[in-house]
Amino acid sequence: MEPVNLEGRLVGPGHPPYVVAEIGSNHNGDVDLARRLIDAAKDCGADAVKFQSWSKRSLISRAEYQRHPDYGDKKRHFGSLEEMVERYQFTPDQHREVVAYCRDRGITFLSSCFAPEEVDLLESLDVSAHKTASMDINHLPLLEYVAGTGKPVIVSTGMASMAEVARAVDVLRSHGSGPIILLHCVSIYPPAYEDIHLRNMETLRRAFDVPVGFSDHTLGTVIPLAAVALGACLIEKHFTLDKDLPGWDHAISADPDQLRVICEEGRHVFASLGDTVRRVSQAEMEKRRQFRRCLVAKRAMAEGETLRRDDVDFKRPGTGIAPDALPYVLGRTLARSLEEDDELQWSDLV
Repeated sequence: MEPVNLEGRLVGPGHPPYVVAEIGSNHNGDVDLARRLIDAAKDCGADAVKFQSWSKRSLISRAEYQRHPDYGDKKRHFGSLEEMVERYQFTPDQHREVVAYCRDRGITFLSSCFAPEEVDLLESLDVSAHKTASMDINHLPLLEYVAGTGKPVIVSTGMASMAEVARAVDVLRSHGSGPIILLHCVSIYPPAYEDIHLRNMETLRRAFDVPVGFSDHTLGTVIPLAAVALGACLIEKHFTLDKDLPGWDHAISADPDQLRVICEEGRHVFASLGDTVRRVSQAEMEKRRQFRRCLVAKRAMAEGETLRRDDVDFKRPGTGIAPDALPYVLGRTLARSLEEDDELQWSDLV
């Protein structure tokens, strides 16, 4: 399995987890807030920030807008659905401003595309990869269009059956896409723990032979770190500066303290995985001398006595004759006298 190159950072087995701070619509339509989110994500150690490229026209039907003139939950919503979508959509000019800012800060810009015109916009901004949302796993015309760019594609798989994932992968490959990264995902905000099924990542790896990551909608940091321990090559996590901000996703997002934990501890978890070959580090080899035992005299003994089992005990440190050498010690004659608890050395034996 070949890793995927995202602006010089390799994503795949054998490489530290690639962390994407999913800003999504948590900018609330405010470019200044978007800049502060980018700054915070960079400071936390994220490899990329991800936005969502949609407009009021490309995402939702007129009939659906009419069905939602108001919401009871005023914390996550204001006014009508149409008013919120119009406020939170990012214009082409806002895209250009944010991409330029990401490049100045040295963090990769990614965005989910929701329509061909948005793919074209992202292409004009020279993005390194395209991201498709879980909702579009069966939007085959969009997948074909994305594939036509030849760029790497990151595919979220929430709500999708294996057959739907297989079809999406086949459509992308058959239409010329670049390398594919699949993200295991549960499209509930937040999901119940028993519905997460992190072992699905291995199912996807074996089925499609591509790097697999985890798009996380859980609360906190435990589950994304567990995903890294199970081999996730990419972690995507919703990100906010303040969980109490109004808007759709702030409450289920990671704040800077949590994102920093995911970035830093995720790399530690990755480093700790190592490989399947049993190894003893040089540091542990040195520790043997302190922590293991050696043979000691159980009583005072005179030169010329023959060692028997009742004459020896086993105590720290491990700098003398090791306990597993006992069969080669018993029956030997002492070359010098010993005091009780003296550590035996091979030079003590005739």
